[in-house]
Amino acid sequence: MQTNQEQVQELEFGNPELARELFGPEERNLSLLEKALQVRVHTRGTKAVIAGLDAQNVHSASRFLAQIYELIRSGHRLQPQDIEAGLRLVSHNPQADLGKVFAEQHLVVSPQKTITPRSAVQSDYLQAIRNRELVFGIGPAGTGKTYLAVALAVAHLLEGKMERLILTRPALEAGEKLGFLPGDLAEKINPYLRPLYDALHEMLAFRKVQEMLETGVIEVAPLAFMRGRTLNKAFVILDEAQNTTPEQMKMFLTRIGFGSKAVVTGDITQIDLPSRVLSGLVQAKEILEHIPEIQFIHFTERDVMRHELVGKIVQAYSRHEESKGLA
Repeated sequence: MQTNQEQVQELEFGNPELARELFGPEERNLSLLEKALQVRVHTRGTKAVIAGLDAQNVHSASRFLAQIYELIRSGHRLQPQDIEAGLRLVSHNPQADLGKVFAEQHLVVSPQKTITPRSAVQSDYLQAIRNRELVFGIGPAGTGKTYLAVALAVAHLLEGKMERLILTRPALEAGEKLGFLPGDLAEKINPYLRPLYDALHEMLAFRKVQEMLETGVIEVAPLAFMRGRTLNKAFVILDEAQNTTPEQMKMFLTRIGFGSKAVVTGDITQIDLPSRVLSGLVQAKEILEHIPEIQFIHFTERDVMRHELVGKIVQAYSRHEESKGLA
């Protein structure tokens, strides 16, 4: 609720080094805070003075800085994306517990890679994958559906919880057909699987990925190659599942074996199947959503963690589709 009188709150951060980390290089973090919550922040040494006409925004900004400072003081390694992600959280939910999202749910993938969820939904998603044998992650591009699943899969593999990691997706994109692409079968398939390789190489050293691929510990293959197999002690990820047919989806889901874990990701607003073909992901949601052992996590444009412009583009397309009755 806005008033004509400016609201002011002052915070004191005792440790000068941690305060500098909180404020960011050239106080960049404070500039992001000012823009997100429409407040002004002035610093004097280790003090921050927050001012604004909206009392709720001033309170949210104060609470945000206090929470981030406590995270840093507790040993959390602040990443550049943490500030933007945290601001998204408090913008939509002023009572968001950043400590729970950032500190308790961090994921050590390997000695070189630590991943922290950037939204409450991402946190729920990681928790669901840890606790369930089958999880569906549905939502727009850039929300971390596949990236987080691959990260957790790699962690399970390195910890010995799983013997194999299998990444798969249907070889269908934007109406293209394999037969019209140049090269042999492997060369035709590779472009469809490239995003999965990219995710792997962010988690592990290139040489380590190559070694695991050569020994079969990691397998990246088109969905058609899953037919007739039973996958035991494997972490299996089906990406771009909106482009599966109902038959393909059923085939994939019935491959899950003992000691395995499966994650299915997709965006039901980006279906490239022929218009008369029902998406296997859409059908699976209708059929399986009420089975308690299976969890569906739904992402929205609020969870887009790519460049800020990507989130705005997703929102603009959503509004356009709704206005045209397409959503």
